[in-house]
Amino acid sequence: MTGFAGVSYEEAMGRARECVPVLKGRAQKCEDARVLLPENEKLLHETGLFRFHQPKRFGGMELPFVAVVDIVAELARGCPSTAWNVGNLGCHHWILGYYEPETQREVWDENPDVLIASSIALAAGRGKAVEGGYVVKGHWPFSSGVDNADWNMLAVTIYGDDERTPVDWRLCLVPKSDYRIIDTWYAMGMVGTGSKDIEVKDVFVPERRALPLTRCRGGLEHPGAALNDGPLFRVPIVASAGHPLSATALGAAEGAVESVVSSFKTRIGTYTGAKVADFQAVQIKIAEARCLVDSARALMRESAIGFDDFANRNAVPDLELKLRWRAQNAFAVAQARKAVETLWSCYGANAIYTRDPLQRYLRDLQAINQHFSFSFDIAGAAYGTLTLGGKYANPTM
Repeated sequence: MTGFAGVSYEEAMGRARECVPVLKGRAQKCEDARVLLPENEKLLHETGLFRFHQPKRFGGMELPFVAVVDIVAELARGCPSTAWNVGNLGCHHWILGYYEPETQREVWDENPDVLIASSIALAAGRGKAVEGGYVVKGHWPFSSGVDNADWNMLAVTIYGDDERTPVDWRLCLVPKSDYRIIDTWYAMGMVGTGSKDIEVKDVFVPERRALPLTRCRGGLEHPGAALNDGPLFRVPIVASAGHPLSATALGAAEGAVESVVSSFKTRIGTYTGAKVADFQAVQIKIAEARCLVDSARALMRESAIGFDDFANRNAVPDLELKLRWRAQNAFAVAQARKAVETLWSCYGANAIYTRDPLQRYLRDLQAINQHFSFSFDIAGAAYGTLTLGGKYANPTM
């Protein structure tokens, strides 16, 4: 077993930084393959970067929650699709720490490097309580990195005897042998994430593999607290679920700024013969994009640090603050997209070539913004409703 328990935040960030040029050089190959490349997976295993939130007792780094923003954003400068899978697959090491101790040992004692995919669409899965667990079925979309994974965390709504009334909400851990992968992933952006569909037909999931999300709203009520009671495992899962993915948007925007600035420093206008860097309109666009990215980073990190702060005090943010942070995170993703669209607007015809990385950053940002978690209309309406005295009902928050 390779252990990373002694790796600090600074060391992990250094390893991520060193991976960026390698990932950038493979970005087109990753897109062509439509999956997490085996050589990228190998690199990330060797550096331990999937295991930034895995409990130390199982050889993980167990870094503060904000690490998921910083590490993933750093990697996304090189390849957003690969970074998305690091945030997604990596955060499942964290979530597994909330499951029953027996389940944690079952998975990690066999392979502490194991990759676990997921689909968080609660409405896509149906379950019924039976003796010792649940019978589950469903068809889930967007299971990123599923080809590389040996397990899957599937969001399931448990219904009562009438099969119409929801009574519980579980994140069911199922082995690869229990589900079918359906290759639906022909997308215009984030192509290398391999976010295919999953189908399950009447599979039994034992109670210990069915995490009750209502016990993961912050603090140590979850089953895994018997093993993992550090601050990282006091962070509410659903309220913070956007951060492992939103960081990719931040890093992609950062990568786009770096790429355009590098190009503009030496580019000569094809028709004018003038230096592009001398145009004031271009200078202003660069400044606008830079400020949008900086603002997005501040919003995203502030909320992640806020989760860390509450966890360190063994406290739980109230619902209004959880919704406020979720809205901030969605707003930050929109700012990242706007930054790249701003760069695109002044980049010229070179932007239409597939050889230029800007078009990939643009498509990836537009694809990320379509994710349910980053709809500001949805997140904003939830926060606005509650703060104005209305009712917001989500038992998993």
